[in-house]
Amino acid sequence: MKSTICAIWIVMVLLTAGAAKAGLDFTLHKLESGKPGKTLLVVGGIQGDEPGGFTSAALVIAQYRITSGSVWVVPNLNFPSIIKNSRGIHGDMNRKFEDLDPSDPEYETVAKIKKIITDERVDAIVHLHDGSGFYRPDRLDPLRCPERWGQCVVIDEERTSEPRYLELAALAGRVVERVNTGLYDPEHVYHVKNTLTRKKDTVLAKEMAKTLTYYAISNGKPAFGIEASKEFPTAMRSYYHLRAVEGFMQEMDITYERRFPLTAEGVDQAANSNVALSFYNNKIFFDLADARSRLGYVPFKKDAAVEYVPSNPLMAVVGGGDAYRIYYGNRNLTDLEPAYFEYDDTERDLEIVVDGVPRTIPFGRIVPVSRIFEVADRPECRVNVIGFSKPGMVNEAGVAIRREDFMDRFSVDKSGRVYRVEVYKKDRFAGMVLVRFDDGVHTAQAGDAHSRVLERQANLFDRVAAEPPTGASR
Repeated sequence: MKSTICAIWIVMVLLTAGAAKAGLDFTLHKLESGKPGKTLLVVGGIQGDEPGGFTSAALVIAQYRITSGSVWVVPNLNFPSIIKNSRGIHGDMNRKFEDLDPSDPEYETVAKIKKIITDERVDAIVHLHDGSGFYRPDRLDPLRCPERWGQCVVIDEERTSEPRYLELAALAGRVVERVNTGLYDPEHVYHVKNTLTRKKDTVLAKEMAKTLTYYAISNGKPAFGIEASKEFPTAMRSYYHLRAVEGFMQEMDITYERRFPLTAEGVDQAANSNVALSFYNNKIFFDLADARSRLGYVPFKKDAAVEYVPSNPLMAVVGGGDAYRIYYGNRNLTDLEPAYFEYDDTERDLEIVVDGVPRTIPFGRIVPVSRIFEVADRPECRVNVIGFSKPGMVNEAGVAIRREDFMDRFSVDKSGRVYRVEVYKKDRFAGMVLVRFDDGVHTAQAGDAHSRVLERQANLFDRVAAEPPTGASR
């Protein structure tokens, strides 16, 4: 049976123009194979200044197909702190699992993740972190010593009373061995770090008793912390996280397929090639992998909530009024300046001749163009090609347009290849497509990258149609 991806959200909603934190609840993604097997829960993003962890979790969602067993992923547990690039804007959430006052701003979030952790279908949990320095059982220097956290698998005790996974230390040790077969440098070596939490006889143990993993252990669920060193760039951290996650999947007999090479370079490319947004049921679509810092005059729906679908669970639209900020994790990809219009729902596509070939393109798509395109005229409709201008021309349908006819500063991307083609009907916004000029350069890599964008786009909206949202963000 084909692997499926389910989520507790599909459409994100900004309920008011000024709702700066709307759309920032965490999301749960269930990668189900349809075949019997164990279920691993992967959690990232409890601390927003640890991008290796939440980037890795998002990659599991976007780039893995589970072929037996199941993997559940929460990539953005503390989404507001991710946006702010903060360890925690209401204190450290990973110290709120032992005892938490209901008045705490994060009480509801912690209660929700506790319910997921204790779900009877979850067999084990891995919690992804970026840690300082390099953990070493013996002190070598201040950066490499027992007090550091980077490059280790953390356990709270050696054994549990859980019949399925009695030997935490042994299991963690086997995963460490797997990770250490793929080190970029011997200095990157992983170890098992046992915090001896249950004894609660040290300052460290008392602190660890407040954490997510110890809550899981205390409720009969084997749990492990995976720490990658903050000394590394994000891609290298994510590389080691994914080696460890795959190690746990292999130990649990969960099989999978990965869509990119597991190298630091492969991780970096995969993580930065899946950043797209659709607004208002696909009337507007932006691929933002190479977006300009600001895009103006974006036709948002007048007097309505801003509805959007991200291609990546780490993406969010924040703000309102004169500008919406688009985030990918803690990185601001671009700002959108809205222009507000009534919407027309009678038009769903445009007819366009691309390099001499007539095509019908649904709104919300990217159209590759080698040399020239021309949008067909349609009754009562006006075409506005952003960045193209001809004196006295109001409707730009029926005009053959080449890349050299554009003003580069109006492109969606920094490279000056992607432009917006918008359609209006009786002054109502009907929808838009993007045209992407290839300049005659059709390398295999560029062609594959564009195909992946289209595939992600099609899969995303097929999933929206097939699986209506069970909930929307506040």
